[in-house]
Amino acid sequence: MGNCLNPTRRVQNAQSSQHPSVSSKATSKSSSSSVPSSLTCSTASTLTVPSCSERSYEAPTTPRTEGEILASSNVKAFTFSELKTASRNFRPDSLLGEGGFGCVFKAWIDEHTFAAAKPGTGMVVAIKKLKPEGFQGHKEWLTEVQYLGQLHHPNLVKLIGYCSDGDNRLLVYEYMPKGSLENHLFKRSAQPLSWAIRMKIAVGAAKGFTFMHDGECQVIYRDVKASNVLLDSEFNAKLSDFGLAKAGPTGDDTHVSTQVMGTHGYAAPEYVATGRLSAKADVYSFGVVLLELLSGRRALDKNKIGIEQNLADWARPYLGDKRKLFRIMDSRLEAQYPKKAAHVVAMLALRCISMDAKLRPKMSEVLAVLEPLQDPKHVNGGAQRGERKDAARKPVVPVGREPSRRRAVGGSPLAPHHRQSLPVQ
Repeated sequence: MGNCLNPTRRVQNAQSSQHPSVSSKATSKSSSSSVPSSLTCSTASTLTVPSCSERSYEAPTTPRTEGEILASSNVKAFTFSELKTASRNFRPDSLLGEGGFGCVFKAWIDEHTFAAAKPGTGMVVAIKKLKPEGFQGHKEWLTEVQYLGQLHHPNLVKLIGYCSDGDNRLLVYEYMPKGSLENHLFKRSAQPLSWAIRMKIAVGAAKGFTFMHDGECQVIYRDVKASNVLLDSEFNAKLSDFGLAKAGPTGDDTHVSTQVMGTHGYAAPEYVATGRLSAKADVYSFGVVLLELLSGRRALDKNKIGIEQNLADWARPYLGDKRKLFRIMDSRLEAQYPKKAAHVVAMLALRCISMDAKLRPKMSEVLAVLEPLQDPKHVNGGAQRGERKDAARKPVVPVGREPSRRRAVGGSPLAPHHRQSLPVQ
């Protein structure tokens, strides 16, 4: 990989992201705006991951202007007129979703020239259009271009291009037909995900984070959550929304100090308390996503009572006990899962959400634990017959009736389900 920043440089903080759970103020849109040269390690292909030695991009040691960032990105610069045509003038029936960044529209472009194409022809893409009054500002739009314009991996959403035309700020991504993991887990109308698909998604996401964390130019994602894990037609997981991404510490530094940003329920406790950010904060958040995959519950649910509102706090006492693990498993799985594999995932999640960041595994270790669970012997036919019978015999005791072993962690400065920018204490 290329050289990273000077060890003494501290990364400046980004302000927000694309989802409704974003809180931010837009920054200046002038061409003289800049973001730190926090990255960057480029590759030639979006589908092949080269070895570190093949990466030749060298990040400068001074902040880069917007013009420099856009010029160095390996993506197309679209005009607003081109994207307007591709999306059929951003018609309501092309709308895919809406968040704090703005609206996301389905569009079609020629796969070779990237020119606007007729609906149903060419390549389907997703266009994210910034609201002038949106929570995610220009700086975060630029951060996405900076990172996704340089980082390429099968488990990162591909950025095809951008638009900076007058006051218009847009991003063009590959289209992810299966939507987000959040929708599949929590929408009542969604078909329940099988155990095998859940493990496939977990492994894919872990590969993406391992790629980001293990390079010489480490990148900390900072907003790991189910809504940011997108799925292609084969349920391959890809990480999206790099508006809060930060360059990791360099040299002998153990962390970077930054304004606290993220989503309550996922954010690591030490980061929320101190503003000190390390890759272990991503590991904590990934542990919460693992719990969502196991339980089918949201990271934070204000409709629950007491400790059950926070998934990590509620689940923690049951994760290390094989006899009690079934109490937190997603009922929509209907006990169709291998008990031993579920216990392995539960123990891994428990390590990830350790209150002591030093005790959490690295993402490469997380991946090493998860990958073998894709072996057919762990997923074929769901649960083994004996395990199904055991699960059927055991009466389910409502966990709310048992005294909790651990009190909920209170006083978090992050509003429920919302990213928030806060002064570091």
